[in-house]
Amino acid sequence: MLFEADDEQAYIKSVKLEMDEMFTDINKSNIYFVKKSVRKILKITNKFIKYSGKKPTEVELLIHFCVKLKTYEDMFAQSLSMQNIYSRQIQKIKTTLNGLHEDLQFDYMNELKPLL
Repeated sequence: MLFEADDEQAYIKSVKLEMDEMFTDINKSNIYFVKKSVRKILKITNKFIKYSGKKPTEVELLIHFCVKLKTYEDMFAQSLSMQNIYSRQIQKIKTTLNGLHEDLQFDYMNELKPLL
């Protein structure tokens, strides 16, 4: 984070790449392992969000998390806890969006619509 303090977009890009890598490493043999891995990815993502401390970064990373999580739609049917994780993150994005500038709200809402 220290090296990317001047360039927030580079920080977001590097975190997204790390998230993509973690999602590809998920063990899909059992729903338990998928849930455990998703919770771990969310925990790490929240840690990176706290490091940044900026609301647009939080929204962008959480939207990316939800997009990646949406690829496991077949697991949603099997697990209520996966649905709850997804819905909590969508609610968190909506709450954070309310504190942003109107132009940013519009842009991020366009990204959020396919996830709803």
